[in-house]
Amino acid sequence: MKRRKFLTLSGAALAAGAAPCLSIAAPAAPSSEVARFRTARRYAELPQGRIAYAERGAGPSAALFLHGAPLNSLQWRGALERLAPYRRCIAPDFMGLGYSEVPVGQALAASDQTAMLAALLDRLGVGAVDIIASDSGGAVAQLFLLRYPQRVRSMMLSNCDIEPHSPPAEIAPVLEMARKGTLADNTAKWLADTAMARATFGAAVFHNPAQLTDEIIEYYAAPLVGSPLRRAQYHAFHNALSPNPLAGIEARLRQSTVPVRMVWGASDTIFTLADARYLDRLFPGSQGIRAIPEGKLFFQEEFPDVIAEEARKLWRV
Repeated sequence: MKRRKFLTLSGAALAAGAAPCLSIAAPAAPSSEVARFRTARRYAELPQGRIAYAERGAGPSAALFLHGAPLNSLQWRGALERLAPYRRCIAPDFMGLGYSEVPVGQALAASDQTAMLAALLDRLGVGAVDIIASDSGGAVAQLFLLRYPQRVRSMMLSNCDIEPHSPPAEIAPVLEMARKGTLADNTAKWLADTAMARATFGAAVFHNPAQLTDEIIEYYAAPLVGSPLRRAQYHAFHNALSPNPLAGIEARLRQSTVPVRMVWGASDTIFTLADARYLDRLFPGSQGIRAIPEGKLFFQEEFPDVIAEEARKLWRV
């Protein structure tokens, strides 16, 4: 998570004549997965701004990983490493989240995020992709499919918005804080008290909140609250979740023949298995549902082997 450490609040950066020759030691390699992720973060200069992204693997086929809020690309670090042998794996930070840098006034709605993704793929020379998406990233994935159908080979959706449930009523308190301009202040408290962050945010969205280390929390939260502009854009991202960005798309999604697989955290209290069943009925190309009993909203970070296993089945590799 470049911005979601990248995956945990956006961030990761470090790196390193006759007189006797001096031996210069090479810089030490980054010592943690978050530090390595930070060091490898890349940026693409696009019309929308300077977009942060992670990239692993190579080859003619690419996969696009779309994170949830308030995370960033760090969310997918485990899946990227496991799937890099099979795809060129690209995980951007959405505008308004993570380490992407966009100018004042840049629109941050889901439809604007889809345009940014298309521009990023163009800049990277990528045509069609296999999409793997979570949370609000799943809403963007569905809109991307409708806007650029020729660019989507397959789609894996996990615990995400659906047209009848977007934005979910369960996040109304978060949206209210964004409307009032206090969400960034609340998020900044995670940096001062990481134990509290684990006990509140972590316990709500992870099966094992202890895996949310201080370093991961810093990577996710720091970019969101690092400046007045970033705080304002963090609020704007959430404000753009209303009204429903998916309103009216159901009939069009029913026409799609793209293979779609739902991999769902069954312990999530926001996007329940009923939402996965809706998608299963909706998509003609549905490949069914795999439920993860212990999984909460952001189980993808905790169970990357499951994501990799299901992706390989969907991709038939």
